[in-house]
Amino acid sequence: MVLHFNIHYHTHPGQQIYICGSTGTLGNWDPDKAVKLDYSFDGNWSTQLNISGELGILAYKYFLRDDYGNTIWEEGPDREINLAGQTKPFIFAQETWRSPSNDQKVMFTSAFTEVVMKPTPEASSIAYSKAQKTIQFKIQVPRIGDNHRICVLGNSAKLGNWDITKPFLLGYGEKFPLWTGSVSTAGMKLPIRYKYGIYDLSKKKVVTIEEGFDREINVLPKKEKEFVFIKSDEGFRYPVGNWKAAGVAVPVFSLRGEDSFGVGEFNDLFGFIDWTKSVGMKMIQLLPINETIATHSWLDSYPYKSISVVALHPLYLNLEKVGIVKDKKIMDEYKRHKERLNKEETVNYPEVMELKSKYYKYVFDQVKKTFFKDPEYLEFFENNKEWLVSYAAFAYLRDKMGTADFRKWTENSIYNAKEIEDLCSPNSKAWDDISIHYFLQFHLDKQLKEVIEYAHEKRIVMKGDIPIGISPNSVEAWAEPHLFNLNAQAGAPPDDFSVKGQNWGFPTYNWDAMKRDGYAWWKKRLTKMSDYFDAYRIDHILGFFRIWEIPLHAVEGLLGYFNPALPMSAEEISGYGIHFDYDRMVLPYIRNHVVEKIFGKYAQEVIDKYLESTGYGAYKMKDTFSTQLKVNQHFLKGIEEEDLNDKDRHIRDGLFELISNVLFIQTGENQWHPRIAFHFTTSYADLDDHTKNQLSEIYTHYFYKRHDDFWYHQGMEKLPAIISASNMLVCGEDLGMVPDCVPPVMNQMAILSLEIQRMSKNPKKKYAHPADAPYLSVCTTSTHDMATIRGWWEEDREAIQKFYNRELGNHGEAPFFAEPWICQQMITQHIYSPAMWTTFPVQDLLAMDGKLRWEDTHAEKINEPSNVRHKWRFRMKQTIKELLKADDFNHLLQSLIEQSGRNTDY
Repeated sequence: MVLHFNIHYHTHPGQQIYICGSTGTLGNWDPDKAVKLDYSFDGNWSTQLNISGELGILAYKYFLRDDYGNTIWEEGPDREINLAGQTKPFIFAQETWRSPSNDQKVMFTSAFTEVVMKPTPEASSIAYSKAQKTIQFKIQVPRIGDNHRICVLGNSAKLGNWDITKPFLLGYGEKFPLWTGSVSTAGMKLPIRYKYGIYDLSKKKVVTIEEGFDREINVLPKKEKEFVFIKSDEGFRYPVGNWKAAGVAVPVFSLRGEDSFGVGEFNDLFGFIDWTKSVGMKMIQLLPINETIATHSWLDSYPYKSISVVALHPLYLNLEKVGIVKDKKIMDEYKRHKERLNKEETVNYPEVMELKSKYYKYVFDQVKKTFFKDPEYLEFFENNKEWLVSYAAFAYLRDKMGTADFRKWTENSIYNAKEIEDLCSPNSKAWDDISIHYFLQFHLDKQLKEVIEYAHEKRIVMKGDIPIGISPNSVEAWAEPHLFNLNAQAGAPPDDFSVKGQNWGFPTYNWDAMKRDGYAWWKKRLTKMSDYFDAYRIDHILGFFRIWEIPLHAVEGLLGYFNPALPMSAEEISGYGIHFDYDRMVLPYIRNHVVEKIFGKYAQEVIDKYLESTGYGAYKMKDTFSTQLKVNQHFLKGIEEEDLNDKDRHIRDGLFELISNVLFIQTGENQWHPRIAFHFTTSYADLDDHTKNQLSEIYTHYFYKRHDDFWYHQGMEKLPAIISASNMLVCGEDLGMVPDCVPPVMNQMAILSLEIQRMSKNPKKKYAHPADAPYLSVCTTSTHDMATIRGWWEEDREAIQKFYNRELGNHGEAPFFAEPWICQQMITQHIYSPAMWTTFPVQDLLAMDGKLRWEDTHAEKINEPSNVRHKWRFRMKQTIKELLKADDFNHLLQSLIEQSGRNTDY
C-alpha cells in the first residue's frame, strides 16, 4: 500500500516539516526517527511511503524542526487513517497544518464537544463510497449544535450542485468533532469547488454555508486505477458572529429545595437545571464541593479549606435517597427537623451537619452487612481506592483524636502506608468507623453523577471550582507533606476585596517537588474533577505564576511577599541612591506620634503594656507581642473572634498595624522584598522626599517590571502540563495584582479570563465596561467574594452617583437602593457583552425582581474575604419549585438572553 502525504504550510527559513506516527515506518512516535517531507513550491511539502503489514489505525502528526533542533508539533488531536480492511492500493492525503486560533481551541473542550454542541446520534452515521476512486472529506467542527450535521456543497452532482437541499452529508462516527465521509469521483471534473455547510435535520436543508472563497481540489491521481484521496480541511468559516451563552453561579448549599434538609443538596440541582434550561442559560457554576470537616463547627462552612481535594462533602448528601431509617420514631424525628430547618432563612451549618451525621449513621448500621458486597460499590472502591483509603483513615483519626491537626495526634501523626493499610483492613477494630466514609463517598459520587448526567441531557455545562490551596490540616498535607511548604501560608496582597490583604492559612506548593513527577498530584486532581465537571474555574490563577506567601507568624496579608521571586540585595537597594538602614527600614517604625494616631485615648495603655522604649520617643514591641500571631493569640485566648469587644479589637488591630509598619521584608540572608503598599505607612510618610522618591522607583520596578519574564516562564512551565490532564474548559480568576505576563499566557493556553465591571484591569479607568470585555472571557457582575450588585450600590454614595450617570447613562440623582430596574440595566449591559460567557450570581439575577430577592440587601452576601471566620450560610429566598413558577421574572430573563443572541444552536 502506498501512502502519499502532502501538507501545505509556509515555513520560516531553516525549518523542515516531518511526519511522525504510530508505526515503524513513521518512527513509532520517536521524533528522531520521523520522516522528513520534501519541499516543492508555494508551501507544499510531501513524501511517499510504502506500508505493508502495518494495517489498523495509523495515527500521525506533523512537526517543524529548525537548524538548531527546536521542535514544534502541530496542534490538535492525532490525525488518523484507518487502514484496516482498506483494499485500495493508493492513499493520497492532502492536508493543512493545524494551528487553530485560541477561539477555536476553546470549542474543542469537553464543555462543547460533550455537552453544548454534541450533535444528535442521527448525525453520526458516515457515508463511505465503495467506488474504485473516492474522495474522503475531513474537517473538525465542534461548533454545530443539536439536530444539525456538517455537509459539503459543491459543483458536482455528488456534492449537490450547490443545491441546499441536496448536499453530501458528513458524519462523525465515534470521533466527534471530526466530520468525514467519502464520495465517488465519477462524473467529477477538475477543479472540484466546494464549501462546507451546516445542515438542519428537521428542515432538511443547509441553513449555514461557510463564507469566503470556494475550497478547491485541483489535482487527483491520474495513473492509479484505485485510490482514496483524503482531503483534510481546517477551520469552518462561520458567516455569523462568535458563539455566546449565559450561565448562573450558585453555591450548592444556597439552593432551597423542598426535599432537602436545611441546606442545598446535589439532589436539588435537578430542579435548578430545569430552571436554567427554561430561561435559555447553558452553564451552572458551583463553589467547591469537597470535604471541609476539620472542627465540627462554623469554621467548616468555608468551602475553600477542604480536608481532601477529592472527597465530596457529606453536607450535600440527600439522606432519603441513601435509605430510610426503619425505626418510625427516629424517622418522625428526622422529618420534624427537616421541616424546621427547611424554613430557616439561612443555612445552620453546625446543626445541619450534626443531624445529618446522626441519621446517616442509622442508615449505615442497617445496611453495612450487605453493602460492601454490592458489585456497584466494589467497582467504585476499586476505581477510587488510591485516595479513598487515606481519606477515610484521616477522617477516622480526626474524630478519634478530636482534631484535624495531625501533628497533635498521639498515633499515626506521621503517615505510614502499611500502618494505614492495616488500620483500614476489614479485620480492624476501627472498620465500622472507617468504612462509613466509603459508604458516604459512594453515595455522594452516585448522587452527583446522576445530576451531571441529567445536566448533559439538558445540554447544561457544569462548572466546578478549584481552590488554589489546601488546608494545612488535610489528608494531602498528612499523606504527601513533601509536596507542600507547610512552614508558610498563602494569601493575596491588598486589593478591592481587602485593604490589608488576605491570609488564607493554606500551605504553599513545593513546585520543585511536584515538577519531579510531572505534576502527577495536580493531574490526578483534575482527572477526578473531570468525572463531574465540564469546565472549571482556577481560583487565583496568579498562584501558578507566583503566590503571595505569608510567614506563619503573620496574621494579615501585608507582611507577605511573592514566591518565587527575585529578592533585592542591600547593595542593589543602595544603588538607587539611598542608604539601606536595617533598623529604620526593616524593624517596625514605632514613634510617639504613630502610637497616638493609631490608639488615641488608649495610647499610654498600649505603651505601658505592649511596647518597650528604645529612647528618644521610639519603641519596639515587647518580645511577648513581637509578632501578629502572638498578639492575636493573646487577645483571642479562650474566646472567638466575634466575641472580641470593641476596645480589644481596636488595640489588637492597632498592634497589627505597628508590627507591619515596615518598608522591607527579609526572606533570607541579604534577601529583601519591598513591603506591599508601603506608601500608606507612617514609616514611609516620615521619610525625606529624596528617599521617598527612590523607594517609589524601587517599588514600581520590583512589583511591576522585575519579574515579568521570570513569572512568565513559571506559568508556562506549570500550566500546560497541568491543564493537559483533562479536556475541560478552563477559566481563570485573574483579579487583583495581575503581572503583565499573565494575560499572554492565558491567551496562549485558551484560558478564559474573568471580567468584572467594578474591577477594571485598566489603571486609567475606574470601571470596566462590559462592552470592552475580550471574547475569551467570563463577564460577570460580581463574585462570591464581593458584595452583590445591591450591596455594592449602598457602599459608596458618591461613586455610585458617578456610575449611575456615566456608566449606566442615566440622568439625575441615583436611587439610594439598587432598585430592580437598576439591576436590570446592569444585567442587560453584561448580557450584551462580547464575552463568550456571561455568568451571573443567582442573587444578581433575582435582584431584577423585587418579590424574589431578599428584603435585607446584606443577607445575599456569600463571603467576607477579610474575615477568615466568616459563616457561609446564604440561602435563596424561594424554593426551586417557586422559582420555576416565577413566570414574569423567567420571561424577562429569557427575553434578555434570546434577544442578546446567547441562546443559539451554534
